[in-house]
Amino acid sequence: MTADDSFGRLDDDDYPAYTMGRAAEMLGTTQGFLRALGEARLITPLRSEGGHRRYSRYQLRIAARARELVDQGTPIESACRIIVLEDQLEEAQSINAEYRRTAESSNPTAAA
Repeated sequence: MTADDSFGRLDDDDYPAYTMGRAAEMLGTTQGFLRALGEARLITPLRSEGGHRRYSRYQLRIAARARELVDQGTPIESACRIIVLEDQLEEAQSINAEYRRTAESSNPTAAA
């Protein structure tokens, strides 16, 4: 990989760019909280060659949502389940919208 290839990954939401310490600092939480999210299987950090956890921006957004729920008093296991259900709902709504667009484009008079 060249230096130019590495810079291209800076915009990649799935690139594991953040160490556990940096991720915890950015979220204003503890490393233990991030470990708990991993144990609950909400996020699975990638591992560096040395075995250290590395987090992507996408994973940090999920962890931030979990922290928000926990800060509101939701138990961590429940917060993780809520986030999974929110994600499933968003995906289902996206699929439904695509089906509607496909149906409307194949039968434009039905939409009227």
